[in-house]
Amino acid sequence: MTEVSSLTGRLLVATPALADPNFDRAVVLLLDHDDEGSLGVVLNRPTPVDVSDILGSWAPLAGEPGVVFQGGPVSLDSALGVAVVPGGQGGAGRTTDSGPLGWRRVHGAIGLVDLEAPPELLSRALGSLRIFAGYAGWGPGQLEAELADGAWYVVDSEPGDVSSPDPERLWRSVLRRQRNELAMVATYPDDPSLN
Repeated sequence: MTEVSSLTGRLLVATPALADPNFDRAVVLLLDHDDEGSLGVVLNRPTPVDVSDILGSWAPLAGEPGVVFQGGPVSLDSALGVAVVPGGQGGAGRTTDSGPLGWRRVHGAIGLVDLEAPPELLSRALGSLRIFAGYAGWGPGQLEAELADGAWYVVDSEPGDVSSPDPERLWRSVLRRQRNELAMVATYPDDPSLN
């Protein structure tokens, strides 16, 4: 098998042509991508469930809106915590290369939180926290096939994407900030038949 170039830490932005309703206008942060497959969370699918309803001790650390997000169609009964640690990119920040105890770096300042750990371990280090129910997953070569079919745009992530206070507008805002023709895709109508 040929080696896969890692897209870990990048965003998958659904193209208007993507027909799967699970990913309509989705923005997916890839948490892991290698030749064994890919795993990510959809950043712009808030649910009506408050974090305090399922993980009360983590609720004070969750950013606004303080709800659980549907991370994808796989394992909806499991929870993932994704957090930004300011200064977590190495260098002069408050964290070491490995980050604070209970947090594992994914890319730059973005990492996974051990939700079994006491929140007090991380409360001073976290800049923002999102809780996701479920995740998006792809088997070996599956994501590459979808990329070849034009289902996704691949763009760089920014730490603020994880904690966007207006997740419903994240698809448009991520596309708008691109410095190429993708910025124009942000104006694509929700229903092209009404155009």
